[in-house]
Amino acid sequence: MYPIWIVPYLTSGLVIGLIASFHILPSHLAVGAFWFNVYIERKAYRERRPELLAFVKRYTLLILIFCFVFGSLSGVGIWFSATVASPRGLSALIHNYVWGWATEWVFFLIEVATIYVYYYTFGKVDERTHLRIGYLYAVAAWISMIIITGILAFMLTPGKWLETGKFFDGFFNPTYWPQLAARTFFMFGIAGLYALIISATLKEREVAREVARLAGGWGFAGLLLGGLSSYWWLKKLPPEAQDFLFGGTLPYLSVLLKVALLSGGLVALYFLVFGILFPRLNNLPLAFLVLLVLFLGILAGEGLREGLRRPYIVAGFMYGHQVVGADLPAKGIKSEVEALNEEGYLSRLGYLPPELRRITDENRLTVGRILVAHQCANCHALSRKGLRSLPGLLEGLGLTDPEDLASFLEGLDGYPYMPPFVGTEEERLAAGAYLATMVSKTP
Repeated sequence: MYPIWIVPYLTSGLVIGLIASFHILPSHLAVGAFWFNVYIERKAYRERRPELLAFVKRYTLLILIFCFVFGSLSGVGIWFSATVASPRGLSALIHNYVWGWATEWVFFLIEVATIYVYYYTFGKVDERTHLRIGYLYAVAAWISMIIITGILAFMLTPGKWLETGKFFDGFFNPTYWPQLAARTFFMFGIAGLYALIISATLKEREVAREVARLAGGWGFAGLLLGGLSSYWWLKKLPPEAQDFLFGGTLPYLSVLLKVALLSGGLVALYFLVFGILFPRLNNLPLAFLVLLVLFLGILAGEGLREGLRRPYIVAGFMYGHQVVGADLPAKGIKSEVEALNEEGYLSRLGYLPPELRRITDENRLTVGRILVAHQCANCHALSRKGLRSLPGLLEGLGLTDPEDLASFLEGLDGYPYMPPFVGTEEERLAAGAYLATMVSKTP
């Protein structure tokens, strides 16, 4: 086990979620925008309308700066935060999909090269060559999404991989195709909204209105088809995830679903009214406001996708507190739960000093805090204020006595969305003693 990262008021999981949700804006724009870009460029060449190229060049500059500066930085942020928040979880993904990520990085490098070549060769190469550069970028970016979607979908529905351990059994899992379809269509929706933003900055009003109308249709169709694909994805969810969402087991998930639907509906309405029907009404402040609404929907959607995976990092294999919870004979991996319950969770914390490796009356609360941090802090704030406050949760349940709290920890596996507490009885009592100090009226 690695040292744990405790984030005050928030949680390490939320830090990853916030960075990843923001990353969707530039990453999905990077994938979807060039299909719209080359469509407008081809239209300009075919109809001999060079005025349309002013939009193409400005849109490309947005992609170059926003996607390949902010998008790249937020991508690094995801890797950094995931490394310190869930090192064992990330290690499991890398060991299984290292060649998948390596392949994705090849296509990402093609994106990086072609976006610069495309932008800086405007008017310097012939029309056919320039369009081919644009298509090369668009295809490479989409292949990048094809690969990453397999890894993301694997975490929720590993499918036959739990039996075979094979790369493609996990990659082409039950929710892969619907999630790929949803992300592909939503990327057109995101690209359409950014195109509306850029069209609002054009001085040629006729061109601005024409681009806005095309972008509105592009974005509206993307959101509509993305919504239908998302329904397909919901139908493919495993029974326990559907129960979390529709059975009332985790009510906050249904709230997130409603927020995502409402956000998508408002953005689609914007496409319809300010893009398709009345493009002259499209303006920069309103478009930016709608972008914030879209981000709220993305945040809710990502929260929903992550919440449905509880209590796992990789469903059916590794728990949220990074303990392997099931055998994987195909890879020679055994569940760690029974061994840690017998040997003790402390036995795996190699970074602890010798005086904390054995529980005594003097160090009981210190060790209890370490155990609680390792097994709770990824999902719960350890302070009274914060996301899923652990003291607030325990007070709401009326639990204050150390032994009652230790008994509560023993029964955690009775809650389908909670990983079990792992460790010896002595460790569980130490964790209960520390939890009692969190809900105590006095320090």
